[in-house]
Amino acid sequence: MAEQDIFAALKAEGESVDHLVAGLAEDAWETPTPAEGWTVAHQIAHLAATFRMAGLAAAAPDEFRRMMSQMSDSFESNVQAAMAPYVAQPPHRLLAAWRDERATTEKALAAVADGTLLPWLVRPIPAPVLAAAGMMELFGHGQDIADALGTQREHSDRLRYLVEFALRTWDFGYLARGLEAPDTRFQFRVTAPSGALWQIGPVEAEQTITGSATDLCLLVTRRRHRDDLALKTAGDEADRWLDLAQAYRGPAGPGRRPGQFAR
Repeated sequence: MAEQDIFAALKAEGESVDHLVAGLAEDAWETPTPAEGWTVAHQIAHLAATFRMAGLAAAAPDEFRRMMSQMSDSFESNVQAAMAPYVAQPPHRLLAAWRDERATTEKALAAVADGTLLPWLVRPIPAPVLAAAGMMELFGHGQDIADALGTQREHSDRLRYLVEFALRTWDFGYLARGLEAPDTRFQFRVTAPSGALWQIGPVEAEQTITGSATDLCLLVTRRRHRDDLALKTAGDEADRWLDLAQAYRGPAGPGRRPGQFAR
């Protein structure tokens, strides 16, 4: 993972999601998204809260740790509490707040010294990996917004960072369900938006997933059901993984229904 390029990709992905909402009429911010109970405003508020946390982890680690120590044992309660100050704002102020949080965090992550581990939700991680996690958040919640608004998204090869992050977090789906991750290794053989072929993971891996990089990203962010994606597998565990895959910790949630976004 090229450490400087990931920060540029994070900025570009943020601008892409920003483009989805920048010109919205005020009432459009109340449009329901596929995430039950969440409007477009909730999606942006969640992103603002997430970027604020990442910015603190990068620039003020002790403050981040204090914030974490005050959280409850309820994942859902913590999510709602973090985004509450943002979602309460009118759309123009929410958009401005999200832009401020993004800009602050992008600068803070890029300024972290190479090799430094930052505190995060599960374990300390380097700044480039935290930036990749931010890419995952932007991709997933950006897709929710696009689906709500009936907009088709155009993706670029910066998705490679998310594909690499998906391999790094391949076991999260097992852990989220209280399952033991198998003693195996995966390889992704996916086609980039540009048409390039990416082979990510050990070449000797017997468990493989093939298809488009975009479909893989939709799968691991749980924005599409596997039945609505053109992903193929080799190996029994790879096939099982398509039912479990997620690139984030915390509850898996219901995901999307088969046929909900059939092509």
